[in-house]
Amino acid sequence: MNNKKLVLETGEVFEGVGFGADTEKVAELVYNTAVVGYQEALSDPSNLEYIMVMGYPVIGSYGLTDEDYESENLTISGLVVREYSKYPSNFRYTHELSERMDETNVPGIMGVDTREIVRIIKEKGSMRAMIANIDTPTKECLKKIKEFSLPKDVVARISTKKVWYSRTLNYKYTVACIDLGLKKSLIKMLKDLSCNVVVLPYNSSIETIMKYKPNGLFISDGPSSPYDIENVIETINTLKGKMPILGVGLGQEIIELAYGAKLYKQKVGHNGCNIPVRNLANNKIEITSQNDQYAVDIESLKKTALKPTHQNVIDGIITGVADLDNKVIAVQYNPAPTGDDDYVFDRFVKLMGGKKNA
Repeated sequence: MNNKKLVLETGEVFEGVGFGADTEKVAELVYNTAVVGYQEALSDPSNLEYIMVMGYPVIGSYGLTDEDYESENLTISGLVVREYSKYPSNFRYTHELSERMDETNVPGIMGVDTREIVRIIKEKGSMRAMIANIDTPTKECLKKIKEFSLPKDVVARISTKKVWYSRTLNYKYTVACIDLGLKKSLIKMLKDLSCNVVVLPYNSSIETIMKYKPNGLFISDGPSSPYDIENVIETINTLKGKMPILGVGLGQEIIELAYGAKLYKQKVGHNGCNIPVRNLANNKIEITSQNDQYAVDIESLKKTALKPTHQNVIDGIITGVADLDNKVIAVQYNPAPTGDDDYVFDRFVKLMGGKKNA
């Protein structure tokens, strides 16, 4: 381990100790509020090109487990923690976090005040940052940060390159999934509801999708700006009304664009769990996990056929929409494998079964 520093584009510098890969990285800086579940967050494809600050002070205490990845490996660009636990205590763990970060070229820095960093992000908004060696001049770091912009090809890089299948016994429906950065847990949820899943590249043609005779279309979550994925917008416009469509995260944002709504980048996105969302149908509060940087303009949404179904209690952002006439539903948050928001997939399955008012 050697000394590192975290340099923010606003000029703040935090010195600490490095772990993981001994390299330097520039990326967008986000924070995550989860107390547990760091492996799922660090391997979430939606976090590609992010340096992640963990709000919970101790990270690494239960290691990494092969079965708990949301993708094949870690996807983040860098990791910032208050304290790193080098010796995991978990009978299931298969790798130590720092070891896997080294293997996947992900640098980390520990021993910094993560509370202050989170406050800076909340006050000044999303920003870029650099994990650098302690002897790299700060002026040089700031120059590299200024030159960095989020690549527009992140979905192309993270999406599957070939069609693959996830099958279940006694299936009832076949779901075509457009992979924009698909999490493994979402496939499991569909399989648990008797769905075979055909996972397709993000740029698959209508002809390719229809070849598998799907009962429904699932647009996954993923990284990037929704404005960078025009071909999926065209796919939604072509297939809406012909089969049920479900969008999650980035999938919702693209559905909103397909309907003609406008989106904007939030000052600070939502990254973490325990985020309250109001179900507008029954006025109940649901606790969700979220991972998004964009939000729909409410006034522009009113001019479309989409109706709001869920709304963030804290900031009022729309987190769920639906067009039941065309059997289209979407949520901005991440449906959890267990919990009150499981019903999103239940509704999708009911729509595939021909129930319009699912």
